[in-house]
Amino acid sequence: MEVILASASPRRKQLLSTVISDFEVIASGADENVDMSDPLSAVKELSLKKAKYVFERCSGDCLVIGADTTVVFDGRVFGKPADAGDARRMLSALSGNRHTVLTAVTLIRAGGCDTFADGSEVYFKKLTQKQIDGYIASGNPFDKAGAYGIQDSGFVEKIIGSYTNVMGLPMEMLEEHLKRIGGNNGKF
Repeated sequence: MEVILASASPRRKQLLSTVISDFEVIASGADENVDMSDPLSAVKELSLKKAKYVFERCSGDCLVIGADTTVVFDGRVFGKPADAGDARRMLSALSGNRHTVLTAVTLIRAGGCDTFADGSEVYFKKLTQKQIDGYIASGNPFDKAGAYGIQDSGFVEKIIGSYTNVMGLPMEMLEEHLKRIGGNNGKF
C-alpha cells in the first residue's frame, strides 16, 4: 500500500519517517477555510479536507495521512501568522502564559476514513521583546501555528501531553491507529 503524507511540513515528514520508511509527500491544495468557533472541530475538519484532497488524486491502493495543528489561547485560535506583526502579536500574547495545542490527523484509504485529535497544554516562559524580535527575524514563526516551534524556539517552560503533538503529529496516537488499520502487521 502506498502511503502519502498530505503535508509540506518538514516536521511532520521527519516525525512520520520514524515509523514509516517509504512514503510520498504531496502538499494538499485543499481550501482551508472552516468555521473556527470550535477549534477542535475545525482542526478535525481541516485534517479531513487535506487528506481527502490528496486521496481523490491518488491512484491505486493508498493510505493518505492529513493533519492540522492550531494553538488556542484565551478562547482565540492562533494559526500560522500572516506577517511579522501577526507573529509578534501571537508571541506577545503567549508569553508567560499557558495555551493548548490541538492537532487532528485523518487516515483515509479505500477501506475507510479515521479522524482523531490530541491536545497538549504548553506553558511559555516570559519572553522579552528582544527574544520575540530575534525569533521573528530568524524566519521560523511563519509556517507554524501560534508562530513558534517547540523544537526551535526555546520558549517552552513545560508541556503536559504529547511533545510530538505540539510539533504537528501526535505520534503515540498515530502509531496506535496505524496498527489498527493494518499494513504488514502495522508496518507500511
